[in-house]
Amino acid sequence: MLVVGQIGKPHGIRGEVSVVVRTDEPEERFTAGSVFITEVPRDRRVSTGPAAAPVPGVPFKVPAQLTLESIRWHQGRGIAVFEGIHDRNVAEAMRGVYLQVDSADLAPPADPDEFHDHQLIGLRVVAADGTEYGTVDRIDHAPSSDLIVLKKAGGGTALIPFVTAIVPTVDIAGGRIVVDLPEGLLDL
Repeated sequence: MLVVGQIGKPHGIRGEVSVVVRTDEPEERFTAGSVFITEVPRDRRVSTGPAAAPVPGVPFKVPAQLTLESIRWHQGRGIAVFEGIHDRNVAEAMRGVYLQVDSADLAPPADPDEFHDHQLIGLRVVAADGTEYGTVDRIDHAPSSDLIVLKKAGGGTALIPFVTAIVPTVDIAGGRIVVDLPEGLLDL
C-alpha cells in the first residue's frame, strides 16, 4: 500500500476535513470518486477501535475504505468531503487516518530519481566500500525531508535523511541503497 494522504482536522461543521497530501500528483490521486484504503495510525489503534468517537462512549470503527465526494484546494492543503462523513464529530474521529492506494495500480515514476515507498522497503543499505548497515524498514515523510528508517544489521533502528548528499545512489535492480553517512549518524 502507498500512502498518498492523511486526514487532518475538521473544517467546518458538515464533515469536511483537511487532507495533508503525500503524493507528487495530487490532481491525479484526489479526484471525485477516488477510493482510498484507510489505515489508522499506530498510536490510535486499540482493541475497540480508535479512541475518538462521534458519540461519547460508543466505539467508532474507521471504514476500511473511503470514497472522495469532492475536494477543493486551500493554502496547499485539500479540503475534502468523503462519503459517510457528514458531521464534525465523525470528521474529528477520522483525524490522522492514512489514505492509501494499492501500489500495483500505479505506473512507475517517469523520473529516474523518483521512487515509490514500496520500491525501497527491504533494500540493503550499504556504504560505498560495501559495508552493510542493514535494510530499509520504511520511509517516513517528515516536513523537512523524507527519512529512511533503517533496520540496523546489529539490531535497532536509525533514521537516515533521504537527501542526495547522504543517499547518492538508489539501485532498485541491484537491491541496494548506497549511502555516505556523516560520522555518528547511526549512533543517534
